[in-house]
Amino acid sequence: MPSLRVATWNINSLRLRVGLLDKLVDALRPDVICLQETKVPDPLFPAEALVPLGYPHTVFRGMKGYNGVAILSRVPLMLLEDAPDWCEKGDCRHVAASLQTPGGPVELHNFYVPAGGDVPDRVENPKYGHKLDFIAEARSWFAARSGLARAVIVGDLNIAPLEHDVWSHKQLLDVVSHTPAETDGLNAWMNVGFIDAVRHFVPADQKLYSWWSYRNKDWRESNRGRRLDHVWVTPDLGGELRSQTILRDARDWPRGSDHVPVCVEMDV
Repeated sequence: MPSLRVATWNINSLRLRVGLLDKLVDALRPDVICLQETKVPDPLFPAEALVPLGYPHTVFRGMKGYNGVAILSRVPLMLLEDAPDWCEKGDCRHVAASLQTPGGPVELHNFYVPAGGDVPDRVENPKYGHKLDFIAEARSWFAARSGLARAVIVGDLNIAPLEHDVWSHKQLLDVVSHTPAETDGLNAWMNVGFIDAVRHFVPADQKLYSWWSYRNKDWRESNRGRRLDHVWVTPDLGGELRSQTILRDARDWPRGSDHVPVCVEMDV
């Protein structure tokens, strides 16, 4: 049975860190790379710099200075354009493609969910309200697609949904990314028809992170992380999952992102 390796990484500026993609490819050998926070408008997307990596198929949506998502693939793909303009912002937080795999098409969605600012109050902080509205709208859209199969959602979803997805559940309950409103919303979205592919392999009572703040000078010693980067699959692919990898060493790459790549392998 052919397998598919899908990696997701918030690269925090594609043009700044394009040289680090070699390291990702060497470490994970993914068939598909999904990037968030590319921070590059489409006309300036560095397609030529990506050719030597061996990912000839690309789809991307970007804007100047912030946000932006891209899918790089060894597998032929087709851009899917039927998703809404989330919250009518036009802010390049989602791109989707149909991957042409031996077992049939796989529908892949790459998301960059809003961070939500610092104050967990939608009145005082409109960014927090936008984040909650974004995940509610995404939940509703996927919930309406009954019978969705062979589908994968990946990305920086900017929420650590489980108690052990953060370094201290009690201390972070009122910190944006782990507030009950966010975790309830994200779990409701996942539960319309997806499986947490990483937690499929790592029990929920084990600590697991994919992000460590730049403010942590010795991030390994303090290990105050959060699991903000996710891979979900529809239940029909749940039995086809082979492995997961969170590439912690990437946090030490020179001028690296504060996120590290997450990769899941599945039979397709």
